[in-house]
Amino acid sequence: MKSANQAPAAAVPLSDYLCFAVYSANLAFGKAYKPILEELGLTYTQYVTIIALWEQDNQTVSGLGEKLFLESNTLTPMLKKLEALGYLERQRDPEDERQVRVSLTKTGRRLREKALKMDLTDATGLGPDEFAKVQKAIVALRNNLIDAVQAGE
Repeated sequence: MKSANQAPAAAVPLSDYLCFAVYSANLAFGKAYKPILEELGLTYTQYVTIIALWEQDNQTVSGLGEKLFLESNTLTPMLKKLEALGYLERQRDPEDERQVRVSLTKTGRRLREKALKMDLTDATGLGPDEFAKVQKAIVALRNNLIDAVQAGE
């Protein structure tokens, strides 16, 4: 038990916080991707949206939002911008008018050829096995945090 005049324990340095390591790594990824994204004329969020559509075209807006962990109020304006750039089109689902489907245009599909030449795997300095382990660990971390938040709701 601490006495009233005992000094407080030393504060944990910022560099020891896992959340700061993830945050600062995200910033570093942003800087590393900047020349690639400038060449493509996209933001990072637009880029991952296009990648999600390369993976599976003709998705619902709600399904795409879930995959990207984006709320509708963030996703919809971005999709409108990508549509204005000619990369995708949005259409009401003929089977369910409440749903909007998002599909790549030819221009959006062609963007893939250019983007695939731009890879940051080497920039991470990780070998293939280590790269896979880090990616899996980060996904597990994200999923655990989501589960913890949902359990607290």
